[in-house]
Amino acid sequence: MDKPNIRKPAVAGQFYPSSPLELKRQIASFIDEKHIKKDAIACILPHAGYMYSGGVAVDVVSRINIKDKIILLGPNHTGYGYEFSIMASGVWQTPLGDIKIDSRLADTILKHSKYLKEDSLAHTFEHSLEVELPILQYFRPDFEIVPITILSEEPDTLKEIGKEIATAIKDSRIENSTLIVASSDMTHYEPQAQAERKDKEAIDAILNLDEDKLIERIKRLNITMCGYAPVITMLSLAKGIGAKRAELIKYSTSADITGDTSSVVGYAGLTVY
Repeated sequence: MDKPNIRKPAVAGQFYPSSPLELKRQIASFIDEKHIKKDAIACILPHAGYMYSGGVAVDVVSRINIKDKIILLGPNHTGYGYEFSIMASGVWQTPLGDIKIDSRLADTILKHSKYLKEDSLAHTFEHSLEVELPILQYFRPDFEIVPITILSEEPDTLKEIGKEIATAIKDSRIENSTLIVASSDMTHYEPQAQAERKDKEAIDAILNLDEDKLIERIKRLNITMCGYAPVITMLSLAKGIGAKRAELIKYSTSADITGDTSSVVGYAGLTVY
């Protein structure tokens, strides 16, 4: 019998605590109040260290019903692996337990896509999807995932992949049991006022579910949003399975923690319904 493909944590102890007890304690510290949970089609979560962006991510996840299946879309920061990489089988380990990949859904997506390729290498050291998992597990331990990383910035291809995944979901009749999570931070290392101004433009385009407007503003304003490619794919996908509106849950910058407004990173958490 073949050994399962196990993806071990790459940034536990760096971006978030490696101790399960400390990890749960830190996540719990970000919960201000109990919210009425809603069904969401998708969400956008930041992926910095929990000290900086954990509060934004937790505020979003605490408000939504986590579904049986989660498709994770994140940027490929490392450059390893294929341009569009889907890990189609195996297990992801976190300090809070193992998460199984939904191999059936992954295979269905692969069959519907001209672009995605089965690949584990792109995921081995990449943090953008890993950091979302313990937060999701804190609120629900028993979901399965399909992890996808994206290296390309070609808008038409990104939108097409979103449509392909939407078709796979609809053909599988799992629209109501699937959540899409796009992982992205916002503007990087610019003065606070400038970062907030640029991020507001990007967030406005997302709230309008308008990929083309987002692309135009990112290019025109030089917005250093590291995960805009996964967000474009998510918007195309979400609209393909019925998305009608989006909501900004929380925005912050690293200056909220460091006090340094001269060079900040922005973090936005949004939900799509």
